[in-house]
Amino acid sequence: MRLTIPLVALIGGLALAVLAVLTLQRPPIHVEQDGYRGTGIQLISSPAATAAAFAINQAPEALPQNNAGPPAGSIYKNVQVLKNVPAGAFARIMVSMTQWVAPKQGCGYCHVSGNFASDAKYTKRVARRMIQMTIYTNAVWKSHVKNVGVTCYTCHRGNNNPQYVWFKSVEPPHATGLMATETGEARPSLAADGSALPYDPFTPFLVGKPKGGVNAMINTAGTTALPDGNRMSIQQTNWTYALMMNFATSLGVNCEFCHESRNFGSWSESTPKRVTAYYGLHMVRGLNNNYMVPLTATFAHNLLGPSGDVAKVDCSTCHQG
Repeated sequence: MRLTIPLVALIGGLALAVLAVLTLQRPPIHVEQDGYRGTGIQLISSPAATAAAFAINQAPEALPQNNAGPPAGSIYKNVQVLKNVPAGAFARIMVSMTQWVAPKQGCGYCHVSGNFASDAKYTKRVARRMIQMTIYTNAVWKSHVKNVGVTCYTCHRGNNNPQYVWFKSVEPPHATGLMATETGEARPSLAADGSALPYDPFTPFLVGKPKGGVNAMINTAGTTALPDGNRMSIQQTNWTYALMMNFATSLGVNCEFCHESRNFGSWSESTPKRVTAYYGLHMVRGLNNNYMVPLTATFAHNLLGPSGDVAKVDCSTCHQG
C-alpha cells in the first residue's frame, strides 16, 4: 500500500504534466490592450506563436510589372477572362500562378502540352473560375479585404489544393448512450480547436441559404432579462461557439479581438474588427455558394469529400493564423 499511493501520485502527476504541455502555451504570454481601459479588450499572444504565424504568412516577391503588348485575347486562343489584359501582364500572371499553385508540375498542371488553348484538363477549367472568384473578391468585398486584396497564393501557398478547406462531415459511428452525439457534439472537434463543441460548425453557416438568414442563426443570446420568445436552444448556441472558436484559431487571436466579453452581442461595445469579420462571414458563404459548390462536377472525384461535396473555404483557408 505504501508503494501504491506514491506510484499513483507519480502517474497522476505525469498525466497532468503531459496535459499541461499539450494544452497550455509556453510562457511568456504577451497581453496588449486593444480597447478602453477596464473593458477587458485585450489581445493575448505568445511570441513563439506570433513568430511562427509571421513566417508562414510571408508572400513571395512579386515579379516585375510588364504592361507591354496588345491585349492577350488578340494573341492567344481561348483566353476568356483575361483577354483584355496586355500580353506582358498576362504572361506575368500565368508565371505567377504557376509558382503559387503548381511550382513542381509547371504549366502542364493546367495546360495540354503543345495546345495551351485546350480545356481538356479539369484543372484549367477550375483555374479559370478561380481567377473570376479572385477578381470578384477584390472588387466587391473591399469591406473585408480592404486595399490589400487576395491572390491565388493567399490560399494555395505553393500547393495544388489549399491546405485548409472543409467538407461536410459524416457522422462517425458511435454507441448509443446519454451523450449528445446526435447533435454533432461530445467528441473532439478539430474545427473548434479540439473542444467537444459541434465538429462541423461550417455547414450551417458557410454554405447554402439558412432559413431566416445566417445572422439570425448566430445571434442566440436573449436581449432581455426575462424570457421574451427567444426559442434558441443550448445546442444552437454551441454551434455558434464552435464557429467563433474556428474564427479565433484561424486568425490566431482570442475572442476579445472582436468582442467585449461583458456583452458579446453588443455591436456598440465591440471593436471595429468585428465589422470586418462580419463581412468576411458573408463573403465566405457567397464564395462557397457561387463559386465552389457549382464546381463540384468539374473537380476530380478523388478530390471530393466523404459525402461527395467539393472542398469549401473558411477563414483559415486564407488567414492561417
